[in-house]
Amino acid sequence: MQFFLGTHHPSWLERTDVPLFLSTRRLAERKSLPVARGPVAIDSAGYSELSMFGNWRTTARQYVADVRRYRDQIGTVAWAAIQDWMCEPWVLAKTGLSVQAHQALSVASLLELRDRAPEIAWTPVLQGQVTADYLRHVDGYAHYGIDLRAEALVGVGSVCRRQATYEALEVCRTLSRLGLRLHGFGVKMKGILGLAHHLVSADSMAWSFNARRKQRSACGSTRHKNCANCLVYALDWRSRLLAALQSRPRSQQLALAF
Repeated sequence: MQFFLGTHHPSWLERTDVPLFLSTRRLAERKSLPVARGPVAIDSAGYSELSMFGNWRTTARQYVADVRRYRDQIGTVAWAAIQDWMCEPWVLAKTGLSVQAHQALSVASLLELRDRAPEIAWTPVLQGQVTADYLRHVDGYAHYGIDLRAEALVGVGSVCRRQATYEALEVCRTLSRLGLRLHGFGVKMKGILGLAHHLVSADSMAWSFNARRKQRSACGSTRHKNCANCLVYALDWRSRLLAALQSRPRSQQLALAF
């Protein structure tokens, strides 16, 4: 599994060579970005836009321009997520649309982004609530000539808040058995350990949430009250996660790409 350490600090691009996962909302705030030392994946910030506005305010044209800038300045953008439409109930309530409509719009995003910028590695994302929804979405992509089994990576959306449930496990297990190479978005340590057998890659910012709950600096520094923004703590959390993956029973282990 390739693990992307989530961060809201673009400055980390030049401070570590581990794979990083950053939101376009954070990157867009910077006029210039440092050259990255390691692989970088871009999150489209769909959850933020849809939960706040009930629609995409960032156009495909703008998103393409942004990602092209990130690629040119950062230098090692491995892939970028499409402008997908999440299917959590509260997001559907905000948009006023159905699961099927969100799925169709997600497919349309991939088609438009690839048409506008075919040189960018756009990662398709599957959305739904139950397993049957995700299977229908696979067919929705196939209807437009997109065979997800041939994709380098396919994101699994709308599972991060139920990642430790049997339902999430069943979704990922079913999709991986179809031959899809899955990426888990925003997965916590317990979720990664539970779903690792079905994921090719994953990202997480759970380290920051964990550090924020601690009453004092976990890394021993006297410069900050907690480690919610601490690279030292984040790297230590990452090391502990990878060690936990390595210690899983051999029959459940996947090759780890660091």
